[in-house]
Amino acid sequence: MEKVRNLINVTDLTTEEIDGLIELADDISKNPEAYRNICAYKKLATLFFEPSTRTRLSFEAAMLELGGNVLGFSSADSSSAAKGESVGDTIRTVGNYVDIIAMRHPKEGAPIIAARRSPVPIINGGDGGHFHPTQTLADLLTIKRKKGRLNNLTVGVCGDLKFGRTVHSLIEAMLRYDEVSFVLISPQELQVPEYVKERMNAAGVKWRETEALSEVMPELDILYMTRVQRERFFNEEDYIRLKDRYILTSAKLLVAKKDMIILHPLPRVNEISVEVDDDPRACYFYQALCGKHIRMALILFLLGIKKV
Repeated sequence: MEKVRNLINVTDLTTEEIDGLIELADDISKNPEAYRNICAYKKLATLFFEPSTRTRLSFEAAMLELGGNVLGFSSADSSSAAKGESVGDTIRTVGNYVDIIAMRHPKEGAPIIAARRSPVPIINGGDGGHFHPTQTLADLLTIKRKKGRLNNLTVGVCGDLKFGRTVHSLIEAMLRYDEVSFVLISPQELQVPEYVKERMNAAGVKWRETEALSEVMPELDILYMTRVQRERFFNEEDYIRLKDRYILTSAKLLVAKKDMIILHPLPRVNEISVEVDDDPRACYFYQALCGKHIRMALILFLLGIKKV
């Protein structure tokens, strides 16, 4: 029996597999009719123990557009977790009903436990402040489509870099591409964790920290904005003090490169002014569309329907 393939961290995929998923996602978007019923009679479970809009709905839209079906829950309160059932037991049960599972959980490492107990592929839709590999795949697809490459880039990540799982996953993925450097823009209280810094050092990439977005704006090829995540704070006063530290406006973009792209995993609170939405460099809503395309490709890959 062939071993089940899971996606817990983006590093579970080789760079060749990522490139293949990007190619498959592009083919899906160009030739949707060819994929319309490719997952007929296949079922995806979306088990979201934490609220989500884009990730959950894009997974569901992806499976439906492939001709498959979807079942699941959108919060822990509407599952047996509210009765005290363990993640492992939930997964073993649901694995009897479906062909593949996408799950989100507020506790770091929960998808690892799920993968150990699951008879079907597990996709990590985000675990606490740890990893969010499918968002990273959406980010990489957006970058490749808009910049034409995944190497030779200066990437600025701004905002909550401590709890931002999308940032951790993006850095982890892009460490493997040549001539990529990082500018980490955050207040001291929200700097990236030490293990992320250790990974960058081990990979030998150039990186630096700053609290001043305006000073580094002219050198960036990509600006990845993040929100300060209220749900990760234990102290409301700290959240209020930090939440408006960085607000991207049209005026601040005057010194940016004309071909820089602005990314954001969403939801946006107020860290990007709505006036920026009309700037051709703003790619965050397009990024959400890329998320559907790459999740379609990932489902086909993990189900063994398409090779990459």
